[in-house]
Amino acid sequence: MEAHHFLAFDLGATSGRAMLGTLTGRGLQLEEVHRFPNRIVEYGGHLHWDLEALFSEICQGMKKAAETGLPIHSIGIDTWGVDVAFFDADGRLFCPPYCYRDPQTVGAAERFMSEHVERDALYARTGIQVMDFNTLFQLDVLHRREAPELAVAEHILFLPDALTYLLTGKMVTEYTIASTSHFLDPVRKRLDPELLAAVGVDPARFAPMVQPGTTAGLLKPELARECGLPQIPVVSVAGHDTASAVAAVPATHGRFAYLSSGTWSLMGIETPMPVLSSEAAHANITNEGGVFGTTRFLKNITGMWIVENLLKEWAAEGTRYGYDDLPGLCDRTEPFSCFIDPDDPSFNHPASMQAAIYDFCDRTGQARPANHAACIRTVFQSLAMRYREVLQQITQISGQPVDMLHIIGGGSKNRLLNRFTANATGKTVVAGPSEATAIGNVMLQAYAAGLVPDLPRMRSLIAASVPVEIYTPGNTTAWYKGYQHYLRLLR
Repeated sequence: MEAHHFLAFDLGATSGRAMLGTLTGRGLQLEEVHRFPNRIVEYGGHLHWDLEALFSEICQGMKKAAETGLPIHSIGIDTWGVDVAFFDADGRLFCPPYCYRDPQTVGAAERFMSEHVERDALYARTGIQVMDFNTLFQLDVLHRREAPELAVAEHILFLPDALTYLLTGKMVTEYTIASTSHFLDPVRKRLDPELLAAVGVDPARFAPMVQPGTTAGLLKPELARECGLPQIPVVSVAGHDTASAVAAVPATHGRFAYLSSGTWSLMGIETPMPVLSSEAAHANITNEGGVFGTTRFLKNITGMWIVENLLKEWAAEGTRYGYDDLPGLCDRTEPFSCFIDPDDPSFNHPASMQAAIYDFCDRTGQARPANHAACIRTVFQSLAMRYREVLQQITQISGQPVDMLHIIGGGSKNRLLNRFTANATGKTVVAGPSEATAIGNVMLQAYAAGLVPDLPRMRSLIAASVPVEIYTPGNTTAWYKGYQHYLRLLR
């Protein structure tokens, strides 16, 4: 296979980057060509994303890719979920898109459900876990206060689709990003007109839906000239970053679960159809769109957020630890002496994370961790136990067994947590790739180019291209007893 080069833009809530992916007969290689900040801005008393600044950075990334002299075949963009942009009849951006962190949506989900549809019925229609900032509830808030952008705008686009439109002049609604909205019918794979009517929106204001790996359009001539590129295709990849990441799981068989690990963790499985049972609803497990017709049956879990905040807090007090220091700290402490529930709301935004851990131990009748090392072990072993708990929920509710757990994303480099997770779950853990989202983005562009025929071939190419680390379960008897103690304390 001759070399083919693809430009993937992976945008997160705090930063974005342009990654140049090169696919050859020897596999896939990635190179970062541009990195840039993504900042929340205050406008009109609300929190917004600066979409025009992001677009400017994307153009800068295209220029840097052109400067490599390599023939770029196409471009793809993925972002976080739920947020949308409003455009007028002439295709102009009406205002900066609202940020999901804007406090206007606090309590919005309960208000909507109390007036329009009960929680279980809403889950049966959408399969999505209830979160105040989901697109449905954002639109309901705007509808209630008669916001001009909702009343006047002719077109509503999810953020990766909005950026694709700015590059091409073509409007589409990509399936995986639309699935985060809370108004997608996951069985019929279309927007739910009744739910949209409840928030005053005609479904026609959304562009036609496309599946990931569809060419949305060509780069505008003026942008191509400005950036030094030909009029190359812009591909609607899996626009939701987690969907792109899961597409890059280097699995060689179907009986696997995945854990997209970072500040937050997303654990789930792929299913051929959504799981819309009352058990799934009560467990608050979500069904989001995947690639090649799959459903991502997954649950959001707190990830490295607690540890990141502890390390910042201790550094401010004068004690600095690197991630390489943490295994040694944990090895010098007593295992299973105390546990926390990482998903307890008290850990969301505390003034002091260490104090929040102490308070949780006090509330649950446990002795406080004696020192920094004990705090770190408490968090890591609690995360591993939470992963086991959620994995059992997912497999029991779906009826789909799992033999192996793939950990992808930045957290796949955390060898201590990977080892604990293998021990706690009793599953072989395959860690890597850390750049899963960008890899999935690139590979879906390769699919659009006709270079990869299907998902199994995509994953086999990734498995042959990226290094992984294998962790086998150890000391399983002690970890099983620890898990029973965790359940007695917290459940």
